[in-house]
Amino acid sequence: MKKRQHIVFLLLLTQVAVAQTSLLKTKTSESAFGAGEWFKFRMSYSGFLKAGNATLTVKESKYNNKDTYHVVGKGWTTGMIKWFFKVKDRYESYFYKDSIKPYRFIRNIDEGGHTKDIEINFDQQNHKAHVNDKKHNKKSVFDTKPNIQDMVSTFYYLRNNLDTKKLKVGDEVRVDMFFDEENYGFKLKYLGEDIIDTDFGTIEALKFRPYVMAGRVFKEEESLTLWVSKDKNKVPLRIKADLAVGSLRADLEAFKGLKHPFKIVVKN
Repeated sequence: MKKRQHIVFLLLLTQVAVAQTSLLKTKTSESAFGAGEWFKFRMSYSGFLKAGNATLTVKESKYNNKDTYHVVGKGWTTGMIKWFFKVKDRYESYFYKDSIKPYRFIRNIDEGGHTKDIEINFDQQNHKAHVNDKKHNKKSVFDTKPNIQDMVSTFYYLRNNLDTKKLKVGDEVRVDMFFDEENYGFKLKYLGEDIIDTDFGTIEALKFRPYVMAGRVFKEEESLTLWVSKDKNKVPLRIKADLAVGSLRADLEAFKGLKHPFKIVVKN
């Protein structure tokens, strides 16, 4: 379980990509995020044992004279767990500001000695993913779906393009994502509005159910629940996962650089 903690966390945040649906805006008049945004999450196992931390940072970049974003996601174990099973993960996504389509993705992880060092360069025009497995000195090319997303860029695409005003309970968004050497289809269901207590106070939230494959990691395909703030930022507030053994929870612990006001119903 432990070596999957931060993979699970990032998958929760980033499993929604470019689906052709009326729930997605064709044009975004106002971005939900910008350079300088930073999130920190506290991970806990089975409700009481602190398991680690994760962060997401948005930076500005340039590629082929186009404005882009460079997002860095990090995950690491803390406390007693790191003495038994040390995790140090780093994910990076480079995507265009206007379309939020990725052109490069990096996954560099060390999970209890299990390591990967993979770079993916996307050719969005020809629907190809050029995968460089640096650890095994192996290069491969794979076909992808149009407008493919990586596992980090999808989260930002969702925040910018999902039209929350049109959401009805039970609505589903189907997605396409490329990860390591595979294309993934995914489905996300809207569960409705909620009000949750956080470290910052009581916050109005939108609740989602990302569907996953039941098996060794997840207890069943409806094992995940995600809450995001009901405002223009769509901040990820909480994530819960029922695992095959125990449960995992991620709570927003700190943030800075939000583009819009963060709405709190009742402050702590």
